[in-house]
Amino acid sequence: MKKILVTGGCGYIGAHTIVDLIENGFDVVSADNNSRSNDGILAGVEKITGKAIKNYKVDLCIYDDTYAIFQENPDINGIIHFAAYKSVGESVEKPLLYFENNLNSLINILKCADEFNIAHFVFSSSCTVYGNPDEIPVTEETPQKPAVSPYGVTKQMGEQIVVEAVKCSDMQAILLRYFNPVGAHPSAHIGELPVGKPGNLVPAITQTAIGKLPMMQVMGADYPTKDGSCIRDYIHVCDIAHAHTLALNYLLAQKQKTNCDIFNLGTSTGYSVLEVIKEFERTSGVKLKYRIGPRRPGDVTAIFANNDKAKASLGWIPQFSLTDMLVTAWKWELQLKADDNLFTNQNADLN
Repeated sequence: MKKILVTGGCGYIGAHTIVDLIENGFDVVSADNNSRSNDGILAGVEKITGKAIKNYKVDLCIYDDTYAIFQENPDINGIIHFAAYKSVGESVEKPLLYFENNLNSLINILKCADEFNIAHFVFSSSCTVYGNPDEIPVTEETPQKPAVSPYGVTKQMGEQIVVEAVKCSDMQAILLRYFNPVGAHPSAHIGELPVGKPGNLVPAITQTAIGKLPMMQVMGADYPTKDGSCIRDYIHVCDIAHAHTLALNYLLAQKQKTNCDIFNLGTSTGYSVLEVIKEFERTSGVKLKYRIGPRRPGDVTAIFANNDKAKASLGWIPQFSLTDMLVTAWKWELQLKADDNLFTNQNADLN
């Protein structure tokens, strides 16, 4: 089996991707210092796959510790690099923290990939690289506007670092630009597990619905959209995860025409925040308590994907509807309540 290093493997998308990789015949090791994740999530991965995953609790910003992972695993064939801080709001408040963590960890991983002659690299990017686009849906060729948040800047810079790094190596890379991953594995063994108060819409919805949060806030309802709230392209996390398996297979089959390719991962459909709230209320039967608040710094008005390239080149077709996304997220939240001792720290500092 091909061995893949998944950085940020205890994170939301990382854990789901590990499941998909194992189900498609890959061997996996994880590197995650758990500063924004909980290694208990790997127990859920084991329940789904029947395989225990080794996690190296390493800060990837420390080069020597990162290097040691590769020394111990000289048979690594590819890398999927998720490990990064990802809160738009926090990045506005602490930009240097984001530049330091997200870029230094990437550079160290790329140095090790070059040193150990690892040929296949998949980078976790984001639709934030497009900024506030002039036209939607966006394609991979849509001109990038200035990023609206420091988090978005780190993704723009991260992409450029990968592009330049592969020019002078034998490595082949793929940049995957996610839109808004939501939902949970249908088994409810793994799902999104925010540390502290959730910064993303769907966990804020489910935590409010179950009573962990007394009320949620809609960040602005005065945008120039159909109902005044932001519009996003929500994509199920399992669909996102499978795209990484397809991307690796694409690299392994040497199908690339360039040494660094880019794919949008979205459904090509935009939903407003208020539409998502209404759909959750309909599917769950729970009436949400929410209020309209001010805009959040760093948020773009509206964005959704043109995913034709990923469909044509990777054979990637999203399988989950918005209803599926919300149903699986709610099932995961209910499971967390049933297993309230499983993750003891996920509710810290909610107020």
